Amino acid sequence: MSIVAIQEVTKHYYLGKTVVEALRGVSLEIESGDFISIAGPSGSGKSTLLNLIGLMDKATSGKIYLQGKDVTALKDKDMTDLRHHTIGFIFQSFNLIPVLNVYENIEFPLYLGKSRSQPEQKKEWIHYLIERVGLKDHIKHKPAELSGGQRQRVAIARALVNEPAIVLADEPTANLDSKTASSIIELMKDINREKKTTFIFSTHDPSIVSIADHVVRLLDGQIIENTRR
Repeated sequence: MSIVAIQEVTKHYYLGKTVVEALRGVSLEIESGDFISIAGPSGSGKSTLLNLIGLMDKATSGKIYLQGKDVTALKDKDMTDLRHHTIGFIFQSFNLIPVLNVYENIEFPLYLGKSRSQPEQKKEWIHYLIERVGLKDHIKHKPAELSGGQRQRVAIARALVNEPAIVLADEPTANLDSKTASSIIELMKDINREKKTTFIFSTHDPSIVSIADHVVRLLDGQIIENTRR
């Protein structure tokens, strides 16, 4: 069974009286353990598609299934619960909390939703993640004391702390130099291999596209390529 199944999905936005067709009849299946790149120029619908998969927005029409469950008509509360337990997010702007250190930023998602008893139980897991992303010597550092690459490593660990089935990464290397971006991509690929976590990228970065085992290209809200390697 596909971990994500998208069937004839459309998404329309309204700018005044103008209808913007962000997605036009998109159908896609993503297998568990995929390392998939959703590529295309600005305005092609990449971020819109990622937001729909991540339950941050709702489709205008069509169906979306996560782990076999139809999520199209879920209530907001149910979407929030499912998002919290199933999906991790990595953003190009990192979105770290400035007043929290590395450990606390990674731990923070455990206080959300229904997982309030988990932080104590997950100390060992958090320390493992910190070591895995190479920040063992920076555990008490706050975001302002870290480089861009280090901040993105914190964001990756934070996305994994709830052990999600799916990690969504929106342009995760956009604010990084090429050397740092390469190391971040390799880290995510290693985690994908080790944990079988499904990674879904929205990206312009050709280095992510080149290492992906599933490439989807969008143009004007439609899929123009869907290739498995």
